[in-house]
Amino acid sequence: MERTDPRGAAGTAEAVARQAYGKLVAWLAARTRDVAGAEDALSEAFVAALRHWPEAGIPASPDAWLMTAARRRLIDGHRRRSVEAKAIEDLLVLAGDEAAEDAAAVPDDRLSLMFVCAHPAIEPRMRAPLILQTLLGFDAGTIASAFLVAPATMGQRLVRAKRRIAELGLAFAVPERDEWPERLDAVLEAIYAAYGEGWADPSGQEARLRNLAEEAIWLGRLLVALLPDEPEAAGLLALMLHSHARRFARRDADGRYVPLAAQEMARWDEGLIGEAEALLARAARAGRFGRYQLEAAIQSAHVVRRRLGRPDWQAIGVLYDALFDLTGSPVVALNRAVALAEREGAAAGLSALDAAARDPRLESYQPYWAARAAMLEALGDPTGAAKAYGLAIGLETDPAVRDFLQARCAALPLSR
Repeated sequence: MERTDPRGAAGTAEAVARQAYGKLVAWLAARTRDVAGAEDALSEAFVAALRHWPEAGIPASPDAWLMTAARRRLIDGHRRRSVEAKAIEDLLVLAGDEAAEDAAAVPDDRLSLMFVCAHPAIEPRMRAPLILQTLLGFDAGTIASAFLVAPATMGQRLVRAKRRIAELGLAFAVPERDEWPERLDAVLEAIYAAYGEGWADPSGQEARLRNLAEEAIWLGRLLVALLPDEPEAAGLLALMLHSHARRFARRDADGRYVPLAAQEMARWDEGLIGEAEALLARAARAGRFGRYQLEAAIQSAHVVRRRLGRPDWQAIGVLYDALFDLTGSPVVALNRAVALAEREGAAAGLSALDAAARDPRLESYQPYWAARAAMLEALGDPTGAAKAYGLAIGLETDPAVRDFLQARCAALPLSR
């Protein structure tokens, strides 16, 4: 190895962190069941690399170098407390694992780490943040900002969650197939929650949230690679890719909100749509349908507008029926009513919307009031539409969407 520019060393370390952080943490933590200890050891290894590599040169296998350095730090730490029986057990595992000398030979324990983070013993609201931190190396402040929690609070919760993994001695293993329904659902929900947080930046201008959506897609790709025969993993990735394909069409050149029906299809990402369609077709061949495949199929039916000039509302209605039967979600009931309005007219849609409104959770849901306003407007009830638009505007936090709703309300033929 030869001396190298510090910026080159830092760039290599950054690239390894991006590609292999989760794999290294998973490998280390799987042997000690101590996620926090594995992260600390890896952080120290990165610090050592930034000090050592500019002088000695970048090693041929930087991730193997980091893994070995982190492993030695864990061994040193365990030796210091080797009076504890568990520490001796961990020490033997770490010291005897020769695979650590060769990064390419290291088993990929990231899927096991995801299942641990999504374990039923872990508080549901902490599963997505825990996956983001352990698999991607996000700091608590970044995660806290995305999930609208104070950084100190998020930091404390993450520490508690990792401590719980250690205290319970949760096994770093992919559960048996009959345990998958609950465990895999939690993993999928965590990834989709991360994507949803990133998607909360509809303008795509806030790097922190834009990265969160892209990192969730990266986790989705990883999950599909690790579980190639699991149709819901493919369905989730297809759903995220379909949504992401339209991210640049959601705003016009002046930053104004553009609803899906008015988006310029030329601004949709054809590559992502093609990948999503292929994933959806592959998932369908398994013959096991779930929530994410249905949601992705609805997105696919909207994409049909490229060929037919309009979405396939018949298919969308059928898919929402199936999705409602599966989830009973009031949001799905709302979207089903919207599809019905498109297919059979605003009166039929409003009737379905009234039925959905029996669920009180829709009272404070902006899309419900926006949909109601549009249907009343179509039925020639500007007064009712204005009232519904007013409630939607009051609930909306995105300035661009609020401007859109205000413009629709202002255009109503109200008596002055």
